[in-house]
Amino acid sequence: MRVVMIGAGYVGLVSGACFAEFGHTVTCIDKDEGKIARLHQGVMPIYEPGLEAIVERNVAEGRLFFATDPAASVAAADAVFIAVGTPTRRGNGHADLTYVYAAAEEVAALMTGFTVLVTKSTVPIGAGDEIEALVRRVRPDGDVSVVSNPEFLREGSAIEDFKHPDRVVVGVSDERARSVMEDLYRPLNLNETRIMFTDRRSSELIKYAANAFLALKITYINEMADLCEKVGADVQHVAMGIGLDHRIGGKFLHAGPGYGGSCFPKDTLALTHTAADAGAPLRLVETTIAVNDARKKAMAGRIAAAMGGDVAGKTIGILGLTFKPNTDDMRDSPSLDIVPALIARGARVQAYDPEGHEARALLRDVDFRDGPYEVMDGADALVILTEWDQFRALDLDRVKGLLNAPLVVDLRNVYNPDHMRLKGFTYASIGRM
Repeated sequence: MRVVMIGAGYVGLVSGACFAEFGHTVTCIDKDEGKIARLHQGVMPIYEPGLEAIVERNVAEGRLFFATDPAASVAAADAVFIAVGTPTRRGNGHADLTYVYAAAEEVAALMTGFTVLVTKSTVPIGAGDEIEALVRRVRPDGDVSVVSNPEFLREGSAIEDFKHPDRVVVGVSDERARSVMEDLYRPLNLNETRIMFTDRRSSELIKYAANAFLALKITYINEMADLCEKVGADVQHVAMGIGLDHRIGGKFLHAGPGYGGSCFPKDTLALTHTAADAGAPLRLVETTIAVNDARKKAMAGRIAAAMGGDVAGKTIGILGLTFKPNTDDMRDSPSLDIVPALIARGARVQAYDPEGHEARALLRDVDFRDGPYEVMDGADALVILTEWDQFRALDLDRVKGLLNAPLVVDLRNVYNPDHMRLKGFTYASIGRM
């Protein structure tokens, strides 16, 4: 089938490359000429394991294309996906649909014949109705069906998530559009993937509800970690014990400094505002947001406490700045709260992240180093903030030799407390004694 992705960012590029891998002919459109030029050169605008190889292979085999002008590809397309950003609108917390509406208007003017216009971007409930009304105004004669098809890609695992998803959700009422969507996702039949067809508004809400539930789950185990520290329990054992219950499951039960990233913060906020406007406030989700925000802000104090209560004039080595490993995404990362707070308390910070290059523009007065051991050289404490694989098996003897004091604050519970103490470290972690 002929597919167009409007937006060559994280969702659009990954989805487009994977559809091409399925055998469809895909054109990714983006107004950023520099991004498209780099893609033509094989340079990825984002870090995602496995993406570069898939893009290279499908470009070489003539299934994946990149362009700034959508005219020709939209006119020939069977399905056009809108995969542009929906950031939080300044001032009121709602999702900003400016880019979505602009894309829909542009597609409406260019489409010929029957076209399935698919919203891949995360949009609030009812946005599909607004998009359809907009398209009808622009092209009263247009033969179009607006479909909701939310993405459930985890950064760092997006290729696997697209090829082997838990489910594919499609909000559609038109039988012709349903047939197109079935053909697009037919390659997943070999994996016996559940493709769930529902109405458009339910599809839109499924995306928000799923992210809010996972954010709540993370926040729940973080509060359990605080309780564990007070009563002498081990949060990792608690998480395992409750996660073995199949009704709960073990995923997203890893205590840490709070959630961040491109989805959970903005999606939970948008959902609470939508719910409030509808007269059905979501108190659990509202509390989740408040608790998570407070937790990220409190982490600098936790580090200071491990260092005797005062970090003024001390050097702190930070390992990891992105909100999670295997991504270059800095959006709402806990580091954006923690590092400035430490500097405000008078600490000197030296940091390293394998892919967090954007941190250089976001964090001031930080001494960025070229590797993990360079970070700890001459530091008074080492803080593990993101659990990249290369931080999981550090040479502890070398670490101790480089640090001014053998103090490790592990905000991701990477290491075993008993082993760290046996190696001569003062070790602080989350929810463990």
